[in-house]
Amino acid sequence: MDSVTKPKLSQQICTIIGGLKILSKLPKPLLSSGVLSSMFEAAVPFVNLYFLAQILNELVGNREVERLILLVLLAVCLNLSAMLAQRGLLRWHEYCRDNLWIILYKLYSDKMFDLDFADGESIEVQESYSKIRQHQNGMGFGLMRLTWPIPLIVRGMIQIALSVTLAFTLFTLPVPPNSPYAWLDSWWMITLVLLVLAGPVLLTPYLNLKGGKIWARANEHNNKGNRFFAFYFFELLQGSDRAKDIRIYNQGHIISRHNDEFANPEFQRGGLFQGFARYNGKYVAAGTAIAFFCNGLLFLFVAMKALAGAYEVGNIVLYVGALTQFGMGVATVLSQCGELLNNAPFLAEVLDFLQIPKSMPQGTQSIDVDMMRNGEIEFRQVSFKYPTSDTYVLRNVSLKFKVGQRLAIVGENGSGKTTLIKLLCRLYDPTKGEILLNGVNIQEYDVAQYREIFSIVFQDFKLLPLPLGQNVAVNVKYDSDKVEEVLEQAGYGERLQTMSKGLETYLYTDFEEEGVDISGGEAQKIALARALYKDAPFVILDEPTAALDPIAEHEVYNKMNETIRDKTAVFISHRLSSCRFCHDIAVFHEGELVQRGSHEELVERVDGKYQELWSAQAQYYVTD
Repeated sequence: MDSVTKPKLSQQICTIIGGLKILSKLPKPLLSSGVLSSMFEAAVPFVNLYFLAQILNELVGNREVERLILLVLLAVCLNLSAMLAQRGLLRWHEYCRDNLWIILYKLYSDKMFDLDFADGESIEVQESYSKIRQHQNGMGFGLMRLTWPIPLIVRGMIQIALSVTLAFTLFTLPVPPNSPYAWLDSWWMITLVLLVLAGPVLLTPYLNLKGGKIWARANEHNNKGNRFFAFYFFELLQGSDRAKDIRIYNQGHIISRHNDEFANPEFQRGGLFQGFARYNGKYVAAGTAIAFFCNGLLFLFVAMKALAGAYEVGNIVLYVGALTQFGMGVATVLSQCGELLNNAPFLAEVLDFLQIPKSMPQGTQSIDVDMMRNGEIEFRQVSFKYPTSDTYVLRNVSLKFKVGQRLAIVGENGSGKTTLIKLLCRLYDPTKGEILLNGVNIQEYDVAQYREIFSIVFQDFKLLPLPLGQNVAVNVKYDSDKVEEVLEQAGYGERLQTMSKGLETYLYTDFEEEGVDISGGEAQKIALARALYKDAPFVILDEPTAALDPIAEHEVYNKMNETIRDKTAVFISHRLSSCRFCHDIAVFHEGELVQRGSHEELVERVDGKYQELWSAQAQYYVTD
């Protein structure tokens, strides 16, 4: 893991509690099902120990057949009942764990969706999200790993409680006074036994914890390996666009070379992860050896007390088993607590990510429908720079336009046109200045309600690999007639008629083998239909047809102008001919509004930027 300041124990405990609260809110009772299953799993061995001891004592004692039959029947029935309950609860727990990976990813994805656009785009948030995914994918660190120790800790605590209950008489039943083994009841012998018992109980978990810390440190290197393998050998080769470049430029040898660190034989025999495994194995092996040695001494003590006549022979099984379960229980509790502490720094990253607040004012004022008919939008001395840059993309932009009008925003690439739209839609807020709707700063309007007034087709729009109808309506349930109508208006009607499943036809083949691959032009028409289906009062086309030739783009813009009728519309392009039908044109250059007027007015200004661009582009608008 990345080097960070080691948190205090109290902070780690608070982090673990915070993670448990998140898990407790998941749709399925993951923790409670695991705890209940562990409780029965811990109890089953003690049922066997108790009845086995009683049966042995009866066999070496009175040998009453009726009592033996009763003990056997009780042992079988209780065993069967406990095992059935444990298996049933385990199955329930496995059901609750089913799709946990997907559930956690949905948790993270929902957080990304809930964040403001500006926060979601920030490098810090993207890196945090990426690290959480890498830790979980690599070794399960984070929320995923938190689900493992809790049931084991509960099981260990039950083992400890039942072991103490059964083994208590080991130290209270005395050796006969005249026995040469009376020293087994001396205070120093009891103290020695307790020390031997404490050896594996304390030392083994400590060594396991040390080994666990090694794997925690190995996690970052494991993430690097996953990135290499997943990115190069899977994503690069699966993506058709990348695959073409790989083959044309013979990039395979570069990919293989970067993966040598993780794939070559030298690495497998003695490389980085072999080193981690070797050191981790030493700690675990040492802990196991100590545990077996100390257990052997304890078993010797139990046998000698039985030999001295302190208790019946059958109790040897009871005490040996109880001491073994006690050691296992304490070791489990301590080692799993160590797992929780090792996981705490990774879990803290998850909690920090899930607690990222919204940085933009969310607003409370509602949007009046009437204001979208006769209102006015004003940019007042607006300047903006992206959070990761010191350069202003927009500078001192002041702009007014009436709702219901057509506004064209033109300029060269990089002049700030798309950034202006991002500010208008409140994907970002201005660095300086303000944007007003009917004289009210748009930050005061409810942000979700405010964004509902916009239908936008961005230049880099995306369609989902879902049915066509759902793509247009952005909903599972939709008005089929309306969807077909807007597809017809967007020029996709003829193509729709060729689709055997109609609106239920999947776009692309990501989720459905019978899906259809669509061309860039067809995708543009679907995106336009999506904007029309939303039926928002404000329509924005942000160069969605930039891939088309100038004449085709001009035709699309004119058709959209006719289709949207009385709605407010903003048409953005770096091609001046596409927006000639707009009576109001705003010309941007290097982040500033440099001209404004109709096409006829602007083209006559010989020294203006619009006339300069028009002359440079005129060759594309001359046809035979």
